[in-house]
Amino acid sequence: MSSLYGLTLAQMRSSLKEAGLAPYASDQVYDWIYRKLETNPDNWSNVSNKVKNFLTENFSLELPKIVWKGESRDGTLKFLLQLYDGQTVETVVIPAVSNRLTQCLSTQVGCAIGCTFCHTGTMGLKRHMSDGEIVGQLIVVAQFLKEREQKLTNIVYMGQGEPLHNYEPVKRATKVFMEDKGLNLSQRKITLSTSGLVPQIEKLFDFPPVNIAISLHAAHDNIRSELMPINKAYDLKRLFEAIKKIPLKARRRITYEYILIKDLNDGEDDIKGLMNLLDKDKSKVNLIPFNEYPESKFKKPSEEKIKWFQKSLLDNGYTCTVRITKGDDILAACGQLKSKLDTATS
Repeated sequence: MSSLYGLTLAQMRSSLKEAGLAPYASDQVYDWIYRKLETNPDNWSNVSNKVKNFLTENFSLELPKIVWKGESRDGTLKFLLQLYDGQTVETVVIPAVSNRLTQCLSTQVGCAIGCTFCHTGTMGLKRHMSDGEIVGQLIVVAQFLKEREQKLTNIVYMGQGEPLHNYEPVKRATKVFMEDKGLNLSQRKITLSTSGLVPQIEKLFDFPPVNIAISLHAAHDNIRSELMPINKAYDLKRLFEAIKKIPLKARRRITYEYILIKDLNDGEDDIKGLMNLLDKDKSKVNLIPFNEYPESKFKKPSEEKIKWFQKSLLDNGYTCTVRITKGDDILAACGQLKSKLDTATS
């Protein structure tokens, strides 16, 4: 049975209409689920019993279950969620200035890309998440936050998995997040990240016009192939040919995520390589100091080296930020997620 949370508003209206029921009831259901965060149909006071019975008989309302949650000293929250078949994924909520709360969503159980710096990559791919599961992880976390009088403001597809490897479910989930009768998240509040899956990047004309982030991490093929095996199939030349085809709106930039690793990609040649690759008017570089995890062979550069790397790009006219590491004490930082209870609680 498919999930109710995987339905866009148009799809729900169509389903009700085909069943001979009032399509406008979809607006009421969307309001209950996504604005009031009420997922128990018994409490949908203005929805008819016929509509409630139809939806509960034809769609699953099951949500992922929170089996563990932890809070970092900096306020970052990490949740271990159990899906319908017992598989687990992690999702993280990151606080920032101006009461911004960003949820880092997972799109797969594990990941097939196998990036050597990423804890998730050691799992391999277990399976794709459905659109309903992707949306469901947001709903259960939003319900938890509501009890604390907090509200999500942004989402990023930077959790477990390669979002574009699970293209259609991620696209449908994004449409659900953007429905004005529901969460009504604007396109500027959603960021889609990819490791460089070129055939799917070339399909982004068909995706809602959200922010795009490319996991670059190296400016030379030999280093990027060491870090990201996907580069052996889609090298930097092919990747940037595909990036040029992404339909950017006016004044939009593509963010390039760049994990800084000590003595590997943090030198003068790497800065020159980035400047050769990136259009400074259409690019933003987000430096991510490597987040160490158990058994990792890589190390984080010194603070002085990180500042020098950033200043070198800024001095050459590039927009460049350094991501503040959050949640590393509970393995919730970038590259540290892994679907295991012992990892979550370590």
